[in-house]
Formats: sequence, structure tokens, C-alpha cells
Amino acid sequence: MQFSQPTESGRFDRHLRRMRTTYAARRTTLVAALAEHAPEVRVTGLAAGFHAVAHLHGPADEQDLIAAAYARSVGLYGMSTCRSSHVTEPVQLILGFGNVGERAITAGITAVGGLLRGRYPASQVRPTLGDDYPATTVRTCST
Repeated sequence: MQFSQPTESGRFDRHLRRMRTTYAARRTTLVAALAEHAPEVRVTGLAAGFHAVAHLHGPADEQDLIAAAYARSVGLYGMSTCRSSHVTEPVQLILGFGNVGERAITAGITAVGGLLRGRYPASQVRPTLGDDYPATTVRTCST
């Protein structure tokens, strides 16, 4: 069997150890970037895997927030797309960090830190979010 050779040789265990270290560093980078650029944002779900849930405070329109992040070349998706009712309150974002490098995580959170703190123009013009929607720095839930 193909899987037995890497398992018996120890390569699979080495791979898992290396990836645990990589993902722990990405998780730490995400938490540090949020602490610096959006300290008001409460983050949960970090122990669950490659995503964290950012709980935003104050009034915010999820779609405006997503559009403003898009204008900054950061792809975000609201938690409403993951809810069966699709309600947008409370405003929460799922921040994916599993397939995003540490520098990109820092750059993405730096770019949207003000948005996460509730500082974005209410008159933000919404771009059309199509197939070319950028998810280059912080990726979140998809339906």
C-alpha cells in the first residue's frame, strides 16, 4: 500500500510535526496581528484548526465590511454565509490562516485592522464580488 511506506519510514510523522509547527506559527501571527491592529476584536475557535472566529463589536454592516476589505485586496466572508438563517447579526468573520503565509496574514490584518475596529466609510461603494474575489491574505468561510 502507498501510505504504508511513508508511515513506516517516519516521513509522515516528520511531516505532521513540521506542519504543526507551521500552523502554530500562523495562528500566533494572526493573534499578534489582531492584538496590534484590532485589539477590540474577540477571537474564538483557535484550538479548532485552521480558522478563527472574529467577533466584531458595535454596529457594522457585514456586506459593507466585506466590500471595504475587498477594496483593500483582502478577501473576507461573513459568518452569515455559514448560518442556515443567513442573519448578519452578530457580526462575525471566520478568519482562515491554514493556507496563508505569516507575512500575508500580517499584511492582511494590517490592511483591515481599522475595518475590524469599526472604522470604515459608511458610503463605501460596493464592488461586484465575482469569481475574481481576492482571497489572497485572509480567507474565510465559503458556501
